[in-house]
Amino acid sequence: MIEPAREVPGLILHTPEGRPYRFDPGALSLELLPTGGCGRYAAYEVLHAPADLVRWAGECRLPGGLSLDVSAAELRRAHELRAALRDLTEARAHGRPLAPGPLDVVNAVAAEPPLVPRVDVASGGFSWAPGATGTALLSTVARDAVELFTGPYADRIRECGSANCALLFVDTSRPGRRRWCAMERCGNLHKVRAHRARHTAAD
Repeated sequence: MIEPAREVPGLILHTPEGRPYRFDPGALSLELLPTGGCGRYAAYEVLHAPADLVRWAGECRLPGGLSLDVSAAELRRAHELRAALRDLTEARAHGRPLAPGPLDVVNAVAAEPPLVPRVDVASGGFSWAPGATGTALLSTVARDAVELFTGPYADRIRECGSANCALLFVDTSRPGRRRWCAMERCGNLHKVRAHRARHTAAD
């Protein structure tokens, strides 16, 4: 069984120096992106085996208690979905049209049956129906992406404002002025640089 999801949404990532920080991309589908990818993202790959996707499901913003079986083919499908989501999210963040190929991938994955929530008979609380698969997990992620790309926050998808960070998020804050992946990482680094620049100018 997967451990219950954390009360505070977001993932625990690490800086190049190894310091942990919490990154909340604001949507389930965007939580898949920091798990790695191709090219410049290959160094961050953490989905090497089916068990890694199971572990991610326990760390993401989905409610806990999900008993999940993932096959090697479903792991490959997760990589395909992640690549499509990255392409579409970057396009949204930079005001580009959404490409048909990645959209086809997301729509095809979303068309599969998703995870099934239910009320637990014994406790009356939230639970997941048994027999969950990687395909159902990915369908749930893809459906979240469909809602994100077509919903009220579609124009609030952004890339971190730091020149050295490519993390993507959706700004769900009331003022809509979020600039950084996380204040404890890029936000604070920006403040430090700005402070040093002011002092250098003053000197």
